[in-house]
Formats: sequence, structure tokens, C-alpha cells
Amino acid sequence: MTRAGIVTVAGRPNAGKSTLLNRIMGERLAIVSAKPQSTRDRVVGIRSVDGSQMIVYDTPGLLNPRYALQRAMRAAALEALADADVIVYLVDATQGEVRELADVAGLERSPQAPVLLALNKLDEVAPAARAQLRERHPDAFLISAATGEGVDALLAAAAQHLPESPFLYPEDEISTHSVRFFVAEMVRETALEQLEDEVPYSVACEIEEFREDRSPVYIRAVLHVERETQKRILIGAKGQRIREIGQAARGKIETFTGHPVYLDLWVKVLPNWRRNERSLKRFGYRLPEAPSA
Repeated sequence: MTRAGIVTVAGRPNAGKSTLLNRIMGERLAIVSAKPQSTRDRVVGIRSVDGSQMIVYDTPGLLNPRYALQRAMRAAALEALADADVIVYLVDATQGEVRELADVAGLERSPQAPVLLALNKLDEVAPAARAQLRERHPDAFLISAATGEGVDALLAAAAQHLPESPFLYPEDEISTHSVRFFVAEMVRETALEQLEDEVPYSVACEIEEFREDRSPVYIRAVLHVERETQKRILIGAKGQRIREIGQAARGKIETFTGHPVYLDLWVKVLPNWRRNERSLKRFGYRLPEAPSA
């Protein structure tokens, strides 16, 4: 008997969802950043182990959207909740109060799928506080996505809730995304690591050309920002900043693909792209449909 289904990891921004996906998969599929809202769309990992196949969804943090990109992010998270066979509701254990998932997600009722509460960042919690967490939330899984503590028990419980089913994907597949998707995310992650203030939230990455028939593999990537001032910051004095981003991103891409890479990195201004529906669709984001009258 095998089991297979969707495990959606949901929670507020900076709960550690992407770190958990990477821990589950044993490699970096999702951007990890101290800056909140770094995950903008659903990131999919496929884990096939011990007779169960989990299609794991890392989702954008649940928030109240203020502009079009955030509406698309929220829509992606809610769609992943609706699709789930099992939900891992991830909460930062250092933040105190644990609210109900339906409340955090702004839902009128609880999701239909079983919800496993996981209190994350246990490595940052003192022993006395851990005991209090166990007392207040006896059914919760206390985990550290960063160190792996408690994650195996969480995965075992999630697997038991999956429906009986043949595997939905070949056992050797690790994601439904293309290599281009991950390359764009690695470039954007590197920009997040090296930029401060508001600029990272204005960066989108688009892969314009990807030639795997060359050695090194040729990749032309464009970092889009919203204003000329952001472009100047991204490029840096005499192009130093963009060269550093390119060098660091190339190393990540070569590790991921196993091939030498020539990364041709450009910066362009696309005014107010985060608020422009046409621009969002160009980058692959889907906005929620307007309610019918």
C-alpha cells in the first residue's frame, strides 16, 4: 500500500516555511531570507520515501494584501490550502500567541484537510519555555526546521494522513518546476542577500535566454526594479554590486545544475510592476478573480 498527496505548509511571513521545505527535500529549492515575504508563489517539492509521496507546497506568508503582488501571493497561499490533503500550519514558537489557522488566513471556516500544528524555531527556545509550549499545545509538533529536530515525527504524521494512492510522479522527480524557475529564484535570492531597505521587494527576475546546448550553459537573466534610483543601487558604483550578485548567483546555479554557467545579468526598470496586473502576469503571477456582482 502506498500513499500520495499534497502537504501544504502554511503560516505567517517568516515562520520558516521555506527552511522547512528545504529540510524536507534535503536541498535548497526555496529562497531562504531573513526578509519577510521572500516567497512570492507556491514552490513545490516532491518527496518519495518509505511508500509515501508528498507533494510539498511552500506558500507565501499569510498577510493582508496592500497591492496587486500581495493579492497574488495571498491567492497562491489560499489555493494551496484548498488543494491540500494535509496542512502543516507552521508557527514561530518564539512569537508567543498561537492563533487559529482560519483566523490568520482570514477564512470563514477551518480548512477541510487535517491541520498539523508545528511550532518552529525550537532551537531558539529555552528549555523552560519548551516545557510551557508542550503544556499549552500538547498536540503540536515542536520542531526546528533549521536543525531538523522533530521534523521526522512531523513527516511521519503527515504521511499517515495522505490518501491511499499510487505515486503521482516518478520517484526520482523532486519538483514540478522547471530549471528556469529555480535559476530565477536563485538570482533573486542573491539580490535579497545583498540589498537593504525597500529595494529587494521591488526586484523581479526574468530568464530571457537559457541555452543548455552550450558549454558553459548560457543564461541571460534580467533583474527588474521599479525606479531608476533602485537600478543605480542594484548596479552599484562602476557596476560592482551587480557583478557581486552575478558571481554569487552563478555559484548557486552551477551547484544546482551540475554544469558550468555563463550568467549574463542585466538590470531594467519596469515602473510599478508590483501594482500592474499585466506585469504580474508576465512574471507568472496569478491574481484572484474579482467577485461577480
